[in-house]
Amino acid sequence: MSFEAITAVQEAEERAKQIKAEAAQAAAEAVEAAQADGKAAVDAALKKAQDELQTLRAKSDEKARTDAEALAANTKNREAAMRTRAKTRLDQAASLIVERIVNG
Repeated sequence: MSFEAITAVQEAEERAKQIKAEAAQAAAEAVEAAQADGKAAVDAALKKAQDELQTLRAKSDEKARTDAEALAANTKNREAAMRTRAKTRLDQAASLIVERIVNG
């Protein structure tokens, strides 16, 4: 082999090493960028899920409060109706007792 051929082979080998090193560096940077993008996407999805969960909890709490208030009002109305009926029946019972006592 001539000196020029040996020099050309050495230059080609050096160029190949350089290209391989640049490709490895580019691949490492691409992996790092992909990991960063993936982490950002996961963080964004987690934040969105937490926000949605907070919104759903607030809506759920509001619905539970509204339902509890409606149930309390309904219970209060039923209690008033029962008291009215009880008072009417108490008056009827008292009249019946007095009538039996008087009529003997």
